[in-house]
Amino acid sequence: MLYTNATIVTVDASRRIITDGAIRVVEDTINDIGKAETLESLYPDDEKYDLSGRIIVPGLISTHMHTAQTLLRGTADDLELVSWLCERIWVLQGNFTAEDGYAAARLSIGEMLKSGTTCFLESMFADRYGFDGLCRAVEESGIRGCLGKIVMDIAKYAQDDAWAMHPGLVEDRQTSLLGTVKMWEKWNGAANDRIRVWFGARTPGGVSDALYKEMTSISKEKGIPITMHCAEVKADRDFFASVDHTPMSYCDSVGLLGDATVLVHMVHLDDSDIKLLSASGTHVAHCPTSNAKLASGICRVPELQQAGVNIGLGTDGAPCNNTCDLLQEMKLAAIIHKGISQDPTVVPAESVLEMATINGAKALGLDDRIGSLEKGKKADFVAIDVRGIHTQPWFNPVSAVVYTATGHDVDTVVVDGKVVVQNGALLTMDEEEIVREAKRRSKEVVERAGLGLKVQPRWPVE
Repeated sequence: MLYTNATIVTVDASRRIITDGAIRVVEDTINDIGKAETLESLYPDDEKYDLSGRIIVPGLISTHMHTAQTLLRGTADDLELVSWLCERIWVLQGNFTAEDGYAAARLSIGEMLKSGTTCFLESMFADRYGFDGLCRAVEESGIRGCLGKIVMDIAKYAQDDAWAMHPGLVEDRQTSLLGTVKMWEKWNGAANDRIRVWFGARTPGGVSDALYKEMTSISKEKGIPITMHCAEVKADRDFFASVDHTPMSYCDSVGLLGDATVLVHMVHLDDSDIKLLSASGTHVAHCPTSNAKLASGICRVPELQQAGVNIGLGTDGAPCNNTCDLLQEMKLAAIIHKGISQDPTVVPAESVLEMATINGAKALGLDDRIGSLEKGKKADFVAIDVRGIHTQPWFNPVSAVVYTATGHDVDTVVVDGKVVVQNGALLTMDEEEIVREAKRRSKEVVERAGLGLKVQPRWPVE
């Protein structure tokens, strides 16, 4: 197949942009890329897919996502994190069934695909949500998923006993750590290697030192990567101080630092933490919308970039973002650091597109196959329609993608060489059925949790 007549932002080593470009796909791989005129003359018998008026970018990669939480969109707005988590989200998630988890995964994946995300890192999927169902949803949909199954053995947040988990979410070593290894043995590499299984460790304070050390040992032995929330809120800093550590000195002490680890949020860091991150090759997932909405603070992205730390981008969950649209996340990531630093030159659009593509691929250990558009890499890419009144005119395609486009402008999505979204419509999933099921199940979860009166508009409804 020849995808022709688009402006192609390759994000390759030279960062070249090809006008009137084309991509040749053979099976699941990019076979050739260049000027449309040249490729059409070289491959005259190939079927053509015209993408005039579109900008093609590598498939977007979300390095932090909670698929279960999309079923809870809008249930916990305008609350600070610990209240948000302990009194609302954990209570709701503690009432999930495996069928709810499957419905939530399909809703999340459908939204991600339609808005241009072709690969995601699920951070902390609980056993009760049904890990098999999550893998099935990835397999059926055609998306690429790195799936973190929760690891924990302490049922509270940080150091305060009042911040206890809902009983329905509590897991032990057998269910969480050993259960993840079982799922890795069953699912890792499935669906033409679109599925990778990860350890999804709970935030420090939710895992004993002994279990962290056992997990990091297994991680190195078997090659199972790790993702973990870290240094998100002040309560996390207080926990680290209580054990005589900074965030990264603690992570180092239990073996968490390294190039197979993605640490998420990373808001409350010392300069010494940034040095440890840089030296260890540990990756960071930046989630500006979640951090801003929950008033957690803002990650020190400019300083991390200066230190050479690899930074990906994530939407986090729908209750603390309200969307899985990584294009919207890109815009905030490019803007928020300018406002904080009062320097309009920091974190330019090009840096943000790298976060959402090649940096994300590197964080997931997949940069040899995805994250840029090059011969021999997997055919994962997104065509964004920029012909509309709200996207015209444009002069720099990177600027148009980062500052102007949203997920609603995504026209075509290709993953592993297969068209999964065409003309903005899902091809691999029944969108109407997914929405119907999600609406029904979300209401059931809220009622089961006894939160029907709390999850309501604040203003009077007649």
